[in-house]
Amino acid sequence: MFNKLLDKLKHGTFISLETTPGHSPLFSPTIEKIASLELDKYVDAFSTTDNPLAKLKYNSLFAAKMLQDRFNKPVIATMSMRDRNKIALQSDLLGANEVDIRTILALTGDPATISDQPHTKGVFEADSSMLLDIIACFNSGIDYAGKPLTHKPQEIFPFAVVNAYSKNPKTLQKKMQKKIKHGACGIITQPVYDLENAKRLLELKEAANKECSSEGREAELILGIFPITKLRTAQFLATHVPGINVPNSWIEALRSANEKGSEEEYKVGLELSKNLFDEIKDLHPKIHLMTANQFQIAKDILV
Repeated sequence: MFNKLLDKLKHGTFISLETTPGHSPLFSPTIEKIASLELDKYVDAFSTTDNPLAKLKYNSLFAAKMLQDRFNKPVIATMSMRDRNKIALQSDLLGANEVDIRTILALTGDPATISDQPHTKGVFEADSSMLLDIIACFNSGIDYAGKPLTHKPQEIFPFAVVNAYSKNPKTLQKKMQKKIKHGACGIITQPVYDLENAKRLLELKEAANKECSSEGREAELILGIFPITKLRTAQFLATHVPGINVPNSWIEALRSANEKGSEEEYKVGLELSKNLFDEIKDLHPKIHLMTANQFQIAKDILV
């Protein structure tokens, strides 16, 4: 399963679909929704988020196990540095390894100060580079302290993230290089909204790989897409989310459509998003689709 994933990531078309576990002890309704839409037929992998925005959600590793068992497709399980020290990180990885959850997305995590849980404190022993280093240790059969593990873990495949936009592109390249040097085999970008932005990111990835080539390391870039079907979503992303650039042309098109009603707004937003998906797939068919669990939108984009 995992070798096929890496082969598709390096040499073929790779489409992954993000799932966000809910504020609930049940993840099965999410799985049933995916199954009812037959989305597993259109993607190569799924991902699970880990308490995004520091809001309490169902555990990402358990959700990944359920998805992987149901659809027999690899699931990239997110792990956040915010909520775990190095002991907990390693313990979770050991448990996940035996049940074959072996594609891990390393995140530093959103600040605990925005949590919905009162007086929450972040752990943050380090940034996501530490988790990438822990995975490298495990893949060598040792723990982070250098002690041999009783049994060598099955190979773990680490992923990382990077912003999609910066006024100084060299900043993004340096961040990519850091992730690659710490072992990431795939780097997922925040959402992109125009082809030129995607091309720049690919150029930066090539430059980052070149800088890391002497160490025998390289990573594939996976371009993030988050469909926008509402004007307010476009405005929020444009003004409140660093590292994302929503073109004015999208905002103006959605504003005009919004004046004609919600159906026209959805229609215009979906058309913009689907056209972008198709263009990027032609340019670089390695895409991570994020829909905040609006899986009908995912199907409308994918089919």
